Amino acid sequence: MEIYFDNAATTKVLEPVKDIVLKVMTEDYGNPSAKHKKGMIAEQYIKEAAEIIADTLKVTPKDILFTSGGSESNNMALIGAAIANKRAGNHIISTGIEHPSVYNPLAYLEELGFTVTYLPVDAIGNISLEALEQAIRPDTILVSVMYVNNEIGAVAPIEAISKVIKKKNSSTIFHVDAIQAYGKFVIRPKRQGIDLMSVSAHKIHGPKGVGFLYVDPKVKIRPLIYGGGQQRGLRAGTENVPGIAGLGVAAKFMYTDHEQKMSAIMDLKDYMIERLKEIDGVTVNSLKGDLSSPQIVSASFLGTRSEVLLHALEDKRVYVSSGSACSSNHPGVSGTLVGIGVKKDLLDSTLRFSFGVFNTKEEINICIDTLKELLPILRRYQRG
Repeated sequence: MEIYFDNAATTKVLEPVKDIVLKVMTEDYGNPSAKHKKGMIAEQYIKEAAEIIADTLKVTPKDILFTSGGSESNNMALIGAAIANKRAGNHIISTGIEHPSVYNPLAYLEELGFTVTYLPVDAIGNISLEALEQAIRPDTILVSVMYVNNEIGAVAPIEAISKVIKKKNSSTIFHVDAIQAYGKFVIRPKRQGIDLMSVSAHKIHGPKGVGFLYVDPKVKIRPLIYGGGQQRGLRAGTENVPGIAGLGVAAKFMYTDHEQKMSAIMDLKDYMIERLKEIDGVTVNSLKGDLSSPQIVSASFLGTRSEVLLHALEDKRVYVSSGSACSSNHPGVSGTLVGIGVKKDLLDSTLRFSFGVFNTKEEINICIDTLKELLPILRRYQRG
């Protein structure tokens, strides 16, 4: 049996998603900017996907800007908003546990002369609202916070953060990286005070290479890509119609019977945490229940390196992650694990287990039995 517990990295595409992507690629393949019938059919797929996504968020379809995925959405939100609003100030605030697709655009903005304040987090991965309030200045143009941390599943109090921001400086833009949150949480950008929000399709059983950025109509943002004026001039280039159609199908699936789907995944997470506690030398870094995201469990295994354990599990056809897959080609100490105070001897001994709609408790039992079999052997080998 193959067991896939790396759904935070990417998910298996749903059959209806595969079907619509194939149909658009091979039958309804017109350019959505074309004036003939095939072009209009392609354009309709984009409109329908925007309507589906907008309905899941209770916003309007024109607020949805399709991109190539989460990284582009984050880059566009940060760089596009910062450059468009630089006359109002040059100060940006973020946290110490963001994804590289946030950190690296912020580093680029620092090279352009912007100043970035990085707020620390507590032992469960949350920033201090008081520290946030103190950090906001008259020239603070942008705050960027991850909704769900991709390594440990920490959930940020988004609405409370927004209230602090808007009370201290009502013109400050609030960007939320919701790449691990969309599909798992009921998100209402208007009610929660979110101005910009990034989402990726392949985290919700959709295709890779497509995502969207929610843009509140009042937010000024500059494009990163210039060209033929597609998507109201905000993101030029012929749209990825097959991917967008697939994203729409995936979004509709995730938010149909949403509470039941998330309850089932939460049960898996809680069950995994309880089973991990049976193993000596294991420290669980994620919280049970709604104190953390339903799909992510981080655990540290004393006495064995994460990469060694990962490949040992892989040999048993159990697939997990040693951190963010998006930065796995650049190994280093996890800022998230350091930020929440994980002990130094566990930083390189941590795995992430992440669940999707296809996973079962039977798979967890097999995974735990496999860990119980492998860990004593690996620990003896690494000691000596």
